[in-house]
Amino acid sequence: MAFQGFTQADFDVFTTPGLEARMEGIQGLIQPKFKAIGDALCDETAVLAGDEMFLHIAKHARRTVNAPVDTWMALCHNKRGYKQHPHFQVGLFDDRVFVWLALIYELPEKQAIARAYLNELDRLRDIIPSDYKLSFDHMKKDAVAFGELSDNELQAELERFRDVKKAELLIGRTLLSSDPVLADGEQFLDLVRQTIRTLMPLYQTARNASI
Repeated sequence: MAFQGFTQADFDVFTTPGLEARMEGIQGLIQPKFKAIGDALCDETAVLAGDEMFLHIAKHARRTVNAPVDTWMALCHNKRGYKQHPHFQVGLFDDRVFVWLALIYELPEKQAIARAYLNELDRLRDIIPSDYKLSFDHMKKDAVAFGELSDNELQAELERFRDVKKAELLIGRTLLSSDPVLADGEQFLDLVRQTIRTLMPLYQTARNASI
C-alpha cells in the first residue's frame, strides 16, 4: 500500500475514550500508514546510513489502563529494538505530526553522544536549520525552535541530556494537523526524506559515539 497522507480521522483517534477502543483506532487507521511510510523510506534511509535499517511500530504493549496520547514508528539499524539506539521517528499526537532524530533515555551511551555533540556545537549550528525543533521529552508536545536557542542555552540542554538520566534529545520537525503537506502522501514522504538527509550527520555522530 502506498502512503496516501494523513487525514483528520487519524488525529481523531486520540479523542476515542478507553485503551482498547483507542488501540483499535491506532491499529486500524494509523499503523497501516506507518507500514507504508516504512516501506517507502527504509531502504533509502539504509543507503544514507550505510547500515541496514528496520521498521519498528510502537505496540504500546505495556499499557493496561491509560490510552496512549501519541503513537509512532521508528527506523533503526537494530532489528530487535530501537529504544536503546539512535533512531528516526515519525509519529502523531492529537494535533500534530513529528519527525525526529530520537535519542531517548534508554540509550546506554547517552553520555558519550552528548559529549560528542558538545564538542561540535558549531557543527550543530551548521547542520540543523533554525526552524527545526528540539524536544527534551518524547512524552510531551513541548518543543523549541533551534534558532531560538542561544549558544549557552544549547550547551546547557546538551549538558542536561548528558547528566540527567531521564533527559532526552529529539531533533527534527513538527507539523500541525492542519498543515496541507500531511494530506499529500508524496509531499510528506519528501519532507521526511529531507529531514532524514539533513539530520543524518548527527545520526552518524551518535552511532559512532555508541560503538
